[in-house]
Amino acid sequence: MKKLCLKIILAAALVLASIWAVNDWTAETVLRIYDYETKRIYVEVPAKEGDELFFGWLHSWEKIPWHEYYHIAKNGDLILDTISFTGFGAGIPENKGKKVWTEKGMIFMGDIGQVFHEFTWINSHLATREIRLNGFLITCGQILPEHTRLNLVIAKKRRFFDERRKP
Repeated sequence: MKKLCLKIILAAALVLASIWAVNDWTAETVLRIYDYETKRIYVEVPAKEGDELFFGWLHSWEKIPWHEYYHIAKNGDLILDTISFTGFGAGIPENKGKKVWTEKGMIFMGDIGQVFHEFTWINSHLATREIRLNGFLITCGQILPEHTRLNLVIAKKRRFFDERRKP
């Protein structure tokens, strides 16, 4: 009886280990925007290495349009490649990156390579303009909750056992 019980326990452990392995193997990478405090998810879209993220917002009291261009690294980090804006003002860097050029009234600074594991901001319906992934609009400030601390991260979304998933 003990041997049968042991075999059943071992078989069950093997099945659970297999499910766990398949769960990790089938995990889908997503771009997730969620409430920093409550962890409520507002946006979750498939994302993968090499995808391009655009984050557009208005900078400072002068409401200077500011654009950030990222790509997603293999490990899920966000790599800031380029920034662009219409003019200089308080808090706008004068020498970020290795390249500087102008195009259609915008100043660009490129070859930045700054790594972000995630980023956090206080959302504003006025300041946060749009967030795009590979050119497709995924959300904008007016859709997200006003004056809320939000987090944007590249994460794994599990297809099974989603109740274990944390942002």
